[in-house]
Amino acid sequence: MASTSREPAEETDQICRLQEEVQQLKEAVASHAVVDQAIGMVVALGRVTPEQGWQVLKDVSQHTNIKLRNVADLILVWGRAGEMPPEIRAELEDAVDRYSPTQIPGAPRD
Repeated sequence: MASTSREPAEETDQICRLQEEVQQLKEAVASHAVVDQAIGMVVALGRVTPEQGWQVLKDVSQHTNIKLRNVADLILVWGRAGEMPPEIRAELEDAVDRYSPTQIPGAPRD
């Protein structure tokens, strides 16, 4: 019968790789939750679809050169504290304007 035992160094390397992978997955899940929450805020406040909310986050990220996850964090802080850097807020407003309807459904026309 062939032995399937590994060298201790090999097992240690594999454990380290697996621990690193688990940490990366945890970070990805946390990041995804933050982004999803920010999309939800954009959807609710901007009257856009979830797909448009995602596009708004991407646009703000690209136009401000800030990572999307960080843009999402800023939006969540804004929701809690009511504060956002003016340049980010301006870009967010522009992006929402590009995707949101021009008329609130059910509102009287001008």
